[in-house]
Formats: sequence, C-alpha cells, structure tokens
Amino acid sequence: MRTSKMKISLALVSCVLLVCVVNAEDAVVEEVTDSSSEKAASAIEKVQYVSPEPDGDVYLAEHFDNPEAIGTKWVKSQAKKEGTDESLAKYDGLWAIEPASKEPIPGDLGLVMKSKAKHAAISALLEKPFHFTDKPLIVQYDVTLQNGQECGGAYLKLLQYDKEMRLSQFTDKTPYTIMFGPDKCGNDHKLHFIFQHKNPKNESFEEKHAKKPSTKLDEYFSDKKPHLYRLQVYPDNTFDVSVDYKIINKGSLLEDMVPPVNPPSEIDDPEDRMPSDWDEREKIPDPAAVKPEDWDEDAPEQVIDENAVKPSGWLEDEEIMIPDPTAVMPDDWDEEMDGTWEAPLIENPACESAPGCGKWTPPMMPNPEFKGKWRAPLIDNPNYRGKWRPKKIPNPEYYFDPNPFHMSSIGAVGIEVWSMSDNILFDNVIVTDEKDVADQWAAATFDIKRELVDSDGNILERMRQPTHWIQRLGRWMNNSDWFWHAYGLVTLSPVYLFFGFLFWWVRQPSEEEDEVRCLPRSKCTCFLRELLEMLCRLE
Repeated sequence: MRTSKMKISLALVSCVLLVCVVNAEDAVVEEVTDSSSEKAASAIEKVQYVSPEPDGDVYLAEHFDNPEAIGTKWVKSQAKKEGTDESLAKYDGLWAIEPASKEPIPGDLGLVMKSKAKHAAISALLEKPFHFTDKPLIVQYDVTLQNGQECGGAYLKLLQYDKEMRLSQFTDKTPYTIMFGPDKCGNDHKLHFIFQHKNPKNESFEEKHAKKPSTKLDEYFSDKKPHLYRLQVYPDNTFDVSVDYKIINKGSLLEDMVPPVNPPSEIDDPEDRMPSDWDEREKIPDPAAVKPEDWDEDAPEQVIDENAVKPSGWLEDEEIMIPDPTAVMPDDWDEEMDGTWEAPLIENPACESAPGCGKWTPPMMPNPEFKGKWRAPLIDNPNYRGKWRPKKIPNPEYYFDPNPFHMSSIGAVGIEVWSMSDNILFDNVIVTDEKDVADQWAAATFDIKRELVDSDGNILERMRQPTHWIQRLGRWMNNSDWFWHAYGLVTLSPVYLFFGFLFWWVRQPSEEEDEVRCLPRSKCTCFLRELLEMLCRLE
C-alpha cells in the first residue's frame, strides 16, 4: 500500500518538476522579449549617422536623405508602356522617401517603392556623363526587400546618354547601356548583369547576359536585410559582381556573355544539302539473315488456358446485373413519348458471395509459342559515312570587336520594375570610377545599417542563451523530441520503486534545510520543496 502511494507521489513530483522547468524557461523568454526592444532602441541611439559626402570622382552619389529629392533630382515617369492593356500601361506605382520600416536609423532615409503589382519607374540624371574610355565603371547601391520578394526585380538601369533625354518619359523601351541587380520569380533567383552591345557592322544593339553565377542567391531575397550590390566593369574587358563585398560572379566580356559578343567566323552553309548516296546508318539489318522455319509470326500473344477449371459455386444462371426490384416507374412517364419504361440495373446480390455469375469462360494466358514479327539482326553498315553536316562558309554577319568595354555613354540612372512585393527600399546609389570612393561610400552608409542589424541579432541571440541549469535543462527538453518518449517509459518503469524505497529511509529534514531559499521567479519550486518534505515524512 505504502509502495503504491509512494509511486503515485513520485509521479506527481516529476510532473511538478517539469512544470517548474517550463515556467523557468518561460520566465527567461519573457525577460528576453521585454528587454530586446530596449536593447535594440539603445543600439540605434548609439549609431552616429551623418549623410555622407563622396570623397573623389563621382558621376552620381545619392543617399536619399533629402525628402524633397523626388520631383527635384529624381523624376517619376509619366509615360505608358507600349503594347500593354490600357488599365496596366500606366507607371502608377507609388514612390516615397522614408526611413526603413524596421529599426530605422535617425536621419537615414531611402527611396521606397510602395506599391505591388504595379509598374513603377523613376530616374535621375548623372552629374556628368560616363564615357567608357580608360577608367572602370563602378555601380553600387543597397536594397532592402522589407517584405521579402515573391516575384519581381530590384535592379538599376544605366540609361544611354542623350542630350534630349526626358526623364518623365522613361519606360521599358528607353535605351539603356547596362542593367544590373537582383530579380526573382518563383524559384528562379537572378542577379542580372546585362549590357547592350553595339554591332559595329549595322549599329544595331543586342543584349548580352552574364552567365548565371553558381552561388546560391535565395537568402538575399528572403532574409529582409539590407544587401550591398556592386558591379565593376574594367577597360581590359573583365567584370565582377559582388554582394556584401563577396564576389559571386566574374568573367570576361569576350568569353562569358550569352550570346557571345562576337559571332562565329564561319557558319553552316544554308544551301548545302546531303548527297543522295550518303548513308548515315551506323547499323543495318543483316541481309544474309534468314527467318527460321519454325518462326510463326501469326501466333497470338495470348491463348486460352486449357487447364483452367470453373470455380466451384459459379452461378451461370445468374446475371451479373439485374433490374432494381424496388424501382418504380415515375408518375410522369409517358410510354408513348418516352418509350417502354425499364427499371435501372443494379448488381445482382446473389453474386456477392459467389466466385462469379454469368457464362464462365476460361482465362487467357501467355502463349509459349509467341515470337512476334521476325526481324533480321543488326550488323555494322559497310557503307556508313558518319553523320552528315553541311559545309562551313564565311559568316556574312561576322565581325570582331576586341573592346566590348567601349559601350554607349551613360547619362542617367533609372529604376523601372514591376513587383508582387511592396516596400522595396533602394538606398545609397553611387556611380564612380574609383574603388576607394565606392568603399568609403559603403562604409559611411551600408556598413552602419548592416552592423546594426547583425549586432542586434547577436545581442538577441546571446540574451536567449539560458544561464541557470534549470533554464538549460528546459531548453534541452524543448529541443529534444525523444526526451518525452523516454520520459513516458521511465514513468512506467520499476525505477520509481527504487526511488520510493530511497525516500522511505530518508531522515526528517533539519531546520537548516528548512531554510532553503526558493529559486527566483519560480513559485512552484517552493511548492516542490514542501511536497518533497511531505513525502519524506510519510510513515
């Protein structure tokens, strides 16, 4: 009797202990939640942000910290897309200059595309045109996909220089020199680098796309953090693309673009035809082979199984389907108009317990004599001449451009996108020919934002790490599914009997032990101590 009581009591003690552990863990979580916002606010207050000024040669440096930039420097498109339904043709996406939606830095603003599922376009002139001569082109900006990205782009277009350019008429048809930046739809994640190459023979333009990088790009579209995108194109016809200072794509304008910058010097002759005596067959049927005399091509693939026996209990006199005996002719049935009424058919209930009903026929089986249509075996073709290919001729469209770096001059930067996600924040656009200038610009803008985001995340992670053994135990239990299975087995095992006898012989607690202090923030710990003392006093 006492042993049973002890086992029940110990089970209760274990449950209370688990509740205490969970309560202790919850208390830590509450502490983190209450203090995390205060820590983040404190970290933001310590950030010293000042709108940067570029130190060096720049063609455009825009930090968007001036709320009046839209309408003065940056011009929203008033045009319409060609070849699009009138209701969708307008560039009516909303633009605003405002702080980040999460943990904004005082004084740091950005250009935000507010609308989704709308065409949006905005652009600004460079302070001076960029000419592709003997200096590299460096384009850099940061983007925060504040609501992630479902389908759409966040790229820049470097528009061709034109003295008559009207930014208010900027559309997808406006000639551009380079398109650069992230783009996504579904599971297709891209980081575009496209440039318009001018054909030296006919002066037409064709898009050349950099080969897709092997680096995974998913995280940049989903983590909702600011990311720094940089494109560098060099006079030696090389390029590199980096994200957050990490190069993820690089190559040559001459070798790593699709389609290639320079067409092949020779092409297949479109007028060439394969000769009539050209034999492309590598194998042919053996002309000397003869069909065997016992080969019966007419033998069926299946025959009746002559050894089959009708199953016992087969009801040949019963139909599989019978008229429904409960069916009644409708009152409005007119046999002159509708014909003779017949009850609908139902499955014969007499066949439910029988192996079958109706006329029995033996089943079919594979025909052991079946061989199918005879075909001669294949042998090497003595007249085989290989796969025919048309002869090569000089490509009339051939040209060789040794310096595709010499692109059309750039006169403006534009953003022309459509997205299924809103609140895309563009910031800190710079166009320069000096890497040090781009580095200094990023250090004064992007680095501050990113360090705040990353350090705040590290602070919160450290705050969430349990310190007390009770808290660590609770964390471990919450993350270990197998623990709860093991616990259930233990509660039903004879181990409780052992602990029962152990408590049976324990002495009465002393007054000093009675003064044991409760764990802070855990009221149930006091209750647990009292319950243990009660068990120790059981007679």
